[in-house]
Amino acid sequence: MTDPLKIRVVEAETFERPVTLRLPFRFGAATLREARQIFLRVRIEDARGGSASGMAAELMVPKWFDKSPELSNADNENQLRRSLALALDGLTGAGLGTAFSLHAAVEAAHHARAAAERLNGLVASFGLALANRAVLDALCRMEGLTVARAIQANRPGIDASTTPDLAGFNLRNFLSSLAPAEHLAARHTVGLVDAIRTSDIQAADRLNDGLPESFEEAIDAYGMTFFKVKVSGVPDADIDRLCRIADVIDAQTSAYSVTLDGNEQFNSAEAVADLLGRIQAEPRLARFAASILFVEQPIARAHAFEKPVGALAAFKPVEIDESDADINAFVTARRLGYTGISSKSCKGFYRSLLNRARVAKWSADDGVAYFMSAEDLTTQGGLAVQQDLALAALIGMTHIERNGHHYVDGMAGAPDAEQAAFARAHSDLYAVRDGRTRLKIEGGKIAIGSVVGAVGLGSSVEPDWSAMETSYSPSPQRGEGRA
Repeated sequence: MTDPLKIRVVEAETFERPVTLRLPFRFGAATLREARQIFLRVRIEDARGGSASGMAAELMVPKWFDKSPELSNADNENQLRRSLALALDGLTGAGLGTAFSLHAAVEAAHHARAAAERLNGLVASFGLALANRAVLDALCRMEGLTVARAIQANRPGIDASTTPDLAGFNLRNFLSSLAPAEHLAARHTVGLVDAIRTSDIQAADRLNDGLPESFEEAIDAYGMTFFKVKVSGVPDADIDRLCRIADVIDAQTSAYSVTLDGNEQFNSAEAVADLLGRIQAEPRLARFAASILFVEQPIARAHAFEKPVGALAAFKPVEIDESDADINAFVTARRLGYTGISSKSCKGFYRSLLNRARVAKWSADDGVAYFMSAEDLTTQGGLAVQQDLALAALIGMTHIERNGHHYVDGMAGAPDAEQAAFARAHSDLYAVRDGRTRLKIEGGKIAIGSVVGAVGLGSSVEPDWSAMETSYSPSPQRGEGRA
């Protein structure tokens, strides 16, 4: 194949939709009940004047990117809008280059500009991640390729210019070896205020919308065998709740796997070690403890890199998530004994690919089982969830956290015609129930053949742009946050 195509970003438009959750989702200290989803459409041109459009979407989840208590949900959303505006300004001013070289040319400057406006690294990552996905989607469409074929042939021109630790690693061979599966197991999230048993729900509080409302109902409905369980950092309450969760799983599944998510609720490795020790010592958690795959970001990002975590890793592998603020975070984490890092499309498509390359290189170099996991930021049915699934499959994940299927009412908020179009084009991924297009999870698995086989980045259809609100780019004063 020819050298990677050189392109320029010439136009960008942003749109939004409100999303209301059917059930409250508690993670860390935040309880999510509503948010806004942002959509991006870009147009690229090549040196000969050829043109193509690309798209991306992401939920602007408050109190995850920046957890500062003095910021309102609207402040958090403005931070993310501002990050996208900065990213688009950088990319449209970067001139002609490969999709990846445009990213590499602006990444450091984008983070510096964001920091100057007191936007932290995760907030900065959001805007550039969204913009890069839309550009990559446009590139794939211009060349008539699925994203897997584009990455295998390295059409974006990915290199180690932003990851000098990968010098000497054969990225070309690594990328060409990536082969996405057509099914992923869904790892069901158990939030901190979720009803564990159906009997926990008062009759007056039942939604009666035909969907699972309790954890035990969700296992029955979806056939789940992978679970992601939130912990609060309050040891006695956590142990009591974990015992109730384990009792349900043990009774309903013959074999299962669990991940624990601390969501930064611990101030030190010692506090995490105390909880893990209690889990090991509790007889009612024997099977549950043996089923834990890893622990995700237990320590608050302000302290996560202060001390080594090798003692924690002796119990179970530990990964970073909220501490993954930039392309160098995994390098720092590795030195401290963390062996894993999350993949989330809101942090960067290229970052996930390069971190997956690091897993391959470092595992061979160190003889240590470095790993990645696929995590969810309540991605919504339609474009956002499909792009996230395409990325997870591409980097070789076999299971992925999903929570939108449970906390959100399918593609609620999208016009009926748009929902129907996605259901027709991706009938393996969705089922239409009660007039709503919903993620289809059968036997605990998600079928994604139509996603990985779509020309572009994961979707054969477009959302209805005309049915959305036009977004805006807040000024630095409105959009600034506190790192």
